[in-house]
This record gives sequence, structure tokens and C-alpha cells, in this order.
Amino acid sequence: MVNALLTLKAGSVPDRHIVRRTAMTRFAFCSIAAFAVIAVPASAGAAQITAATSANIVKPVQLTKLQDMDYGTLLVSNYTGTRNVVMSRAGALTCPVEITCSGATKQARFNVQGTNRLVVGISVTSAGLVNGGNTIPFSPDVVTSITMTNSGAPGTDIDVGGTLTVNGSIPGGLYTGTLTITADYQ
Repeated sequence: MVNALLTLKAGSVPDRHIVRRTAMTRFAFCSIAAFAVIAVPASAGAAQITAATSANIVKPVQLTKLQDMDYGTLLVSNYTGTRNVVMSRAGALTCPVEITCSGATKQARFNVQGTNRLVVGISVTSAGLVNGGNTIPFSPDVVTSITMTNSGAPGTDIDVGGTLTVNGSIPGGLYTGTLTITADYQ
């Protein structure tokens, strides 16, 4: 800031023109300084960058039963030990020579719906087929995981086959059980 030095003698009155010039000089200097601050661009030292934003929406896995499993009729002759009756995931039944298989058979089928591109783990449990106090052990055959190829409908159909371990001395009758299918994202 520019300051004008003014010397006054005792009893003298300063010249009005000198006082005005000093005030005008101060005003002019302040105006120039203010303009210089305003004239500098505010973004001269600023930096800018962008960042991508996303959200992955995941819907819960849904299961729908499409058909129950049916081994048809098994004619069990007397034999020692156990024999396996195997149903493939495609529904084909394989029976040992000691067991005659007949009737319509079908594998269990479920539909899984979820979110596209996510992997769904599949598990099946069963306590076997039961009639009174007698049980035929059942071991399921199912894929352990699938990658969803779409979101929601139509979903993906899952076929379940399995093996019945039939004892030669098992009593006759209708044996029933349930399969518990669990599907969840991995």
C-alpha cells in the first residue's frame, strides 16, 4: 500500500489537495489489488477426475418343483445283501438282475431362478424311502452348481436322479420319502 507522508507544523492546516491525492492514491492501489485477485482464474490450480459408480442388484434364489421322482414298481426277489437301483438325471432306470423294474419312471425336476451370471450351489438331502419301520436308503445325484444364464424367468431346470440301495429281505409295500433341495448363491 502506498502511504503519503504528511508533515504538519503546529498550527498549520494541511492543503486539501494533498489530503485528497493521498486518499485517491490509496483507493487506486486497493482497486488494482482487488482487480488482480479477481482476474486470476479460480481453476488455475484445480484438478478434476471422474469415478464410475455401479450397483449389482441381486434377487433371491427361487425354487419351483416341476415333477416328483418315481421309481415305478420294483419286483425284489430273495437275495442276500443289497442291490442298487439307479435313476439317471435324465430319468433312465438301471436295475440289477435280481430286481425287475416296471412302470413309468421319472426323475425329480426343479426350476431355479435367480440373477444372471451368478453361481448357484445345489444340494439335495433325503432320509430315504420309508414304509413303517423299514427304510430304503437313497443317495441323490444332482449337479452341485449352476451359473445362471438369465435373471428371473425362465430360469434353469435341474434334474435329480439317485440310487436306491435295496435289501433283498425288505418287506413289500409302498415306500415313500422326500427330497430336500437347497439352492443358494456361492
